[in-house]
Amino acid sequence: MIAPKIPTNEFQRQKAVEKYGLLDTLPEESFDSITRLISYICNVPIALITLLDNDRNFLKSHHGIPFNESPREISFCGHAINSEEPIMIVEDSRKDERFHDNPLVEEHGAIFYAGVPLENNDGFKLGTLCIYDNKPRKLDDGQISAMIDLSKQVMNLYEQKYNNIQLKKFHTRLQERNENLRKFASVVSHDLKSPLSNIVMLTELLKEENKGNLNQESEQYLNYLRTSSLSLRDYIDGLLQFYKSDRTIDKGKEEIDLKSFFENIKELSTAGSEVNFQYPETSKIIRVNKIALEQVFLNLVTNAVKYNSKDFIEITISFQETGSHYIFSVKDNGNGISENDKSKIFDLFTTLGKEDREGNIGSGIGLATVKKLITSMEGDIHIDSEIGIGSEFRFSVCKG
Repeated sequence: MIAPKIPTNEFQRQKAVEKYGLLDTLPEESFDSITRLISYICNVPIALITLLDNDRNFLKSHHGIPFNESPREISFCGHAINSEEPIMIVEDSRKDERFHDNPLVEEHGAIFYAGVPLENNDGFKLGTLCIYDNKPRKLDDGQISAMIDLSKQVMNLYEQKYNNIQLKKFHTRLQERNENLRKFASVVSHDLKSPLSNIVMLTELLKEENKGNLNQESEQYLNYLRTSSLSLRDYIDGLLQFYKSDRTIDKGKEEIDLKSFFENIKELSTAGSEVNFQYPETSKIIRVNKIALEQVFLNLVTNAVKYNSKDFIEITISFQETGSHYIFSVKDNGNGISENDKSKIFDLFTTLGKEDREGNIGSGIGLATVKKLITSMEGDIHIDSEIGIGSEFRFSVCKG
C-alpha cells in the first residue's frame, strides 16, 4: 500500500475545508440525493461525498456504507485530490500497487473506485464525489460526464452553505450595530433634550422678565434661540423614533376596527377645529401591525397639517383592498411638493427647506420612518402632488 502524499498547499487547503463548516455535520438530503443519483447512474453499491480533513476522510454523504469517516492514510480520495486529471479511476485495486494491500480492499472489498476532486473557486481540492464497487468494472463516457457534472453541483451546495454562514454572521453583526445605534440615539436624546428644554424655558423667562426693555433686535435673537432649540428637539425626537421603529417592526399583527382606528388618529394628531378631517366611517376589521400603521398615519396627518398655509385645512383618508394588500391614501389641500422634490422626501435627513405653519423647518426623519415602516409591512408608498393644490400619499400594507 502507498499512502497518499500530503499536498504542498495542505495548510491553505485545510483552511479552505474548514471554512465551509461541514466537518462533523449531520447528513443532509441535498447531498444524499446526489450520492443516490450517482449510485444509480453508475450502477454501483457505494457512493460518497468526502472532505479530506487533517488525518481522516470525512464522509458528508455515505450511500451504501454505515460509517461516516475513515483514516486519511488509507483513503483512495487522498490520491484523487493529488491527481491532475478531472477524474481518477481504479478499475481493479488488487492490481494497483497503491491499493492492493489496503485495508479498504482486503477487509471491505473496495475493488473498483472512481473519484472526482471537489475543487473550489480558489483552486483548493476539498475532497471528492466518489463511487466504489466490489468487482472490477469500467465507466462509459456518459457516466464519467455525469460524475463530473454532479461534482460541480456538490461544490455549488458547498458554496451556498458558506454564503449562508457569512450571511448569518453579517446579520448578527448588523443586529448588534442596530442595537448600539438605538442605545446611542436613546442616550443622546435623553442627554440633549433636558438642556434644550432648559434653554427654551430660560429664553421665555428672559423675554417675560425683560418685557418692554428689549429692543427689536434682542427680541429677534431670543426668538431665533427658542426656534432653533425647538427644531433641534424635534430633530432628536425624530431620530429616536426612526431607530425605535425597528422594535415597532418586530411587533406582531392584530385585528383592528378601522373606524375606531381613524377616530384615534384624529384625536392623537394635531387635527383641530380648523381641519376638515374625513375618513371611512364604516366599521371594517383588518389584521395589521397596529403600532406601525399608527405611526405611519400620525406622521402623514401631522405633516398634512403642519405644511399647509391655507386658513382651512382639508384631510381625506380613503381605504380599499386587493387580494393581497390593504390600500390607504392620505390626501390634503396643502402647499404641495415639486416634481423634483418627490424623489427626495423619503430619504433620511433630507429636508426641502420649507417652513411649517409655525415657521420651523422639518428634520427630514419623519417620512424616512414612514417609508421604513411601510416596507417592513411588505408594502410601498407613492405620492402625487401639485404646488399650491395639495398632496396625496398612497401606500399599501400586506394583509395579515
